[in-house]
Amino acid sequence: MNKTTRPHDDAIVELLREDPDFANEYIATALEEADQEGGREALLAALRHVAEAQGMSAVAERAGIPRESLYRALSPSGNPTIKTLLAVLDAAGLKLGVHRAVTV
Repeated sequence: MNKTTRPHDDAIVELLREDPDFANEYIATALEEADQEGGREALLAALRHVAEAQGMSAVAERAGIPRESLYRALSPSGNPTIKTLLAVLDAAGLKLGVHRAVTV
């Protein structure tokens, strides 16, 4: 691997650490695209990136979830409950929002 390249996941986590407000747009976009093919997995990856940027153990503690359970819930095959999703978002300093879909 070229020394000037790095894995995508690492780059995203670094961006989130440098600019915590980036998480707002990143998660909002992932939520908007969650119903597309691969969108659910992308949403879980986005949540995992935000948690990693803030420290997985710290987010798990603030969410009241064991760290291992948080890793499982946010894994590519994870299927977090709405309770877990809301707890993780809250622990990351984010809130879930709703808006009317634009119809074409």
